[in-house]
Amino acid sequence: MTNVRVIKPALAALVAAAACVGGLAFSSAQPAQADTYFDLINAQNQHAASVQREAELKQQLAGASQELADKVLELDDLTNNKIVAAQAKVTQANEDAATAQDEADAASKRLSAAQKDKETLEEQIKQTGKDYDDAHAAVAQLARDEMHGSNASDVMSVVTGATSTQDFVNSMQSRDALSRNEANAASSAATSLSTSKNRGERLAAIEKQIAVLKTQADEKAASAQTAAETAQSERDALDKLRQEGEARRDELSSMIDSLDSQSAKQAAQTVLIASQVDSYNRQYQKEQQDAANRVDTGNQGGTPSTPVTPAPAPAPAPAPAPAPAPAPSVGGQGTSNGDYGNAYAAGQCTYWAYERRRQMGIGTPSYLGNGGDWWRNAPSYGLRVDHNPQVGAALSFLPGQDGADGTYGHVAVVEAVYGDGTFQISEMNWGGPWNMHHRTLTNLGQYWFVH
Repeated sequence: MTNVRVIKPALAALVAAAACVGGLAFSSAQPAQADTYFDLINAQNQHAASVQREAELKQQLAGASQELADKVLELDDLTNNKIVAAQAKVTQANEDAATAQDEADAASKRLSAAQKDKETLEEQIKQTGKDYDDAHAAVAQLARDEMHGSNASDVMSVVTGATSTQDFVNSMQSRDALSRNEANAASSAATSLSTSKNRGERLAAIEKQIAVLKTQADEKAASAQTAAETAQSERDALDKLRQEGEARRDELSSMIDSLDSQSAKQAAQTVLIASQVDSYNRQYQKEQQDAANRVDTGNQGGTPSTPVTPAPAPAPAPAPAPAPAPAPSVGGQGTSNGDYGNAYAAGQCTYWAYERRRQMGIGTPSYLGNGGDWWRNAPSYGLRVDHNPQVGAALSFLPGQDGADGTYGHVAVVEAVYGDGTFQISEMNWGGPWNMHHRTLTNLGQYWFVH
């Protein structure tokens, strides 16, 4: 994947991750509930996947102590069910709060406009008095301007049956009022601000309208405040669940070595990785917000949630001359050759691959390009590239491979390797910049690993 814009909250990716990862609920999943048919089907599918994952976990944990098995299942339920549900509530609450605020802003603008009309009319009344009738004056002026000459009386008579300018004005106003009634013109404009009223009557109508608009604005503002408080409450509840997840993860990590069964260890490790990925989502939330105002710099690959037309990736700044010889970091992995710090766009898969390997003590060149190019460019820096997964290795997906972007490819980091030929990866920009994700893949020799 390539450098792209940084946006939005990240936990939404875990909803998609639930369908890809082994491991699920401790307590039986609740019956599906939804407001629409689509929501119902989606909830039912998630429920079925939850039940299936729970059964698979229990099977893998068979023979483990009940206490440890319960801790694994509880952490899985927290990560894949409770936190995901809480995130959905936060998303909905944020949307509701934004809608309520928009409505409050619109009501406030309507009130301001009416108050401005009142001020304008009050200034006019100071000049003309309350009895001045704008409509009467306008029609009278029309008669004076348009009906000069010897045919004026004939025109007025034919049009209105009037024999004088005054009769004509009165007739036109009466016909105008009748036309409004017949056209059901009892709109706010015709009834409260109609120019057929004198300025005193119009002022009274505007003041009445302002009272109504003030009540509406106050109600909308109160609704917006309530919605904002609800959203904050939901965010606090989500954060509390994530703190609980971190505590449970630390506790389980200290006990995992006591598992004798390889399948039980794999199950526990899968659940720990899922919880760790959610922790990364929490960690990067602030970075997402800070980066939201940055300029879009193109796409380094990934699986965007909606189709986009990728912008050409900008040429990176010239890199300093590489060091003369590679210097392996850990266990034959990594190099200081070409490693000048994380030069990849924040929130992208390449950014995460560099950052995660750095956390593991593995050096990575700063300019390996798009995620799908890492396997091709890495050997020039002295890195080993093969088809064998190893913890800490970068998995360079070819364009279109396993959901990778069709142009830029993708890159992830191997978190665990199991004896049955499967391995776990963590990845960023899955469904959107900053979105963290994890999944289990089977190695059949089809992947390129950068060590």
